[in-house]
This record gives sequence, C-alpha cells and structure tokens, in this order.
Amino acid sequence: MPFTEPDVLAFIRARFPGGEALVDDCGALPVPPRGQVQLTTTDLMEEGIHFRRDWHPPELLARKLLAVNLSDLDASGATPKGFLLTLALPRDLAWGWLEAFLSALADAAPVPILGGDTVGRAAGIGLGMTAFGHASRWLKRDGLRPGDTLFVDQALGASLRGLRKLEAGDRNLADPDIAAHLDPKPNLGLGLKLAAIPGVHACMDLSDGLSRDLRTMALASDLSIEVDAALGADAIQGGEDYARCFGASLPQGELESRLGIRLQAVARALPKQDTPLFLYDGASRHPLDDQSFDHFR
Repeated sequence: MPFTEPDVLAFIRARFPGGEALVDDCGALPVPPRGQVQLTTTDLMEEGIHFRRDWHPPELLARKLLAVNLSDLDASGATPKGFLLTLALPRDLAWGWLEAFLSALADAAPVPILGGDTVGRAAGIGLGMTAFGHASRWLKRDGLRPGDTLFVDQALGASLRGLRKLEAGDRNLADPDIAAHLDPKPNLGLGLKLAAIPGVHACMDLSDGLSRDLRTMALASDLSIEVDAALGADAIQGGEDYARCFGASLPQGELESRLGIRLQAVARALPKQDTPLFLYDGASRHPLDDQSFDHFR
C-alpha cells in the first residue's frame, strides 16, 4: 500500500511516547539537573551495509536501532531522556514493513521521541537515531590507568557467528547466535552501576569489535593494552556484541559482588609501549593487528 509523508508523521504522533508534541520544526531537550551533564550519541544504519531486508525482520531492526543508541548512553553512565529519529525511505517500500518497524520501535522506546526527519530516496532504507541522556558521572574512554584490568559483562563473538550463519542461508531466528546479531540485548543499567564505583576508570560499549574498541581506548588513555589470546579470534575480532567493556583497579570478585553479575577479564592496561595493542598468550606478547570491520576498508 502506498503512503505519504503526512501518513508517516501522523502514525508517529499517534503511536510514539512524546509523539503528540511533534507539531513544530524544533523540539525541546530536557535540561539536566545541577551536577549532571547532558550526553548525546548518534547511529546510522544503512541497508546493504548494516542490515539486509530479506533476513532482518522490521520489528527486530527497530529494536536494534534503539539498542545500539541506548547502549552508547549506558556505557557512558547516562540515563536516556529522549531521541530523534530520521527515516530515509525508498518510494517502493511497503507500508506494512514501515508500520511493523515503527510499532516495534514505539513499543520498545523507554523515553519520548523529541523530533526527527523523513525523506524519500531512490533505493535502500536509511535509519538514523540520535539519543540524549543525563549523567552524574560521565564514564569516558580516556580514564584507563596502567594496571587496570579490562572486563566485559557477557561472552563475545555470538553476533559474528550469527552473521556468518545468516550469510550461509540460515534464517532460524531462535538460534542464539542469529538472535544476538539481529536483536541484541545490551545489559542496560549496568553503566549507571559502574559509574557509581570509584575504582572503575573507563568504559565503552563493544560495537566495532574488541580489538578495534580496545585500540580506541588505549589511544584515548595514552597507554597500551594486552589482550588475552585465549579469548579466540571470534571474540577478539568480531563486532556488534554491545557488551560493557570497562577498566577497573578492583578485584574481579569484589566487582561481581557489587554488580550482581559474572564478569570476564579480557585484557590488562600497560604503560605506553611502541604499539597500542598486544596479544598476550601467557608467555609472550605480540602486536595485535586490527582486523575488525571498517566502513572505509
């Protein structure tokens, strides 16, 4: 069924939390309380690069778009407060697909929509979200200290395995690996708990892969990091796991007790060496090449 831009806007206004306020070209951001900072993050998902319509149901794609933005905020220690939504839609897109996508996004959104934009395009779907949050303590990537242990809150590599299965023709949405890729479920709320622990010095979510993201953290903190080789290639080079990866000086047992979850130690921060990232096998360390996904490689 064909649809118009007013159709899309009317659906969003009626269906989304905060949608009834979308009557102007501008929206208002909630002001953070005294002592807090306002954080923002943005993600763009392009058909053919981030997803394929023939294997990614619109409902799961909507939840993933929301999850990757909320994951960034949470890893920074922020509570989400609202978001902007941008839709670039091909003119041959079926209304049923868009209705399913928007309905799932509206159902999953824990905060109001504050604005956005819609545009037509020749081919392919483009989805953009910008999310806003407030943080009492901003957990950044540049606070890592030599001697810190780096932990993650979940096993890594499932999303990469799921992508491989999808590329091989498997469409079993109940498969845990495929579900991890199509419908990630980051541990939202953990970032707030981490931000309340003084011994946690840095944090980020793992979207580009452990090796890429640890390299980013090492460069930001002006030090080097050695990665545990026992993790294996999928965990080290895979991407889109959306785990919290954080550096802390506290023992693992104490952290697990305070957070109420199991953690996995994956790396250790070192004083700055001649390369930012090493692979450590228990006896020796070697420079670790970044083989994670790159949009421009």
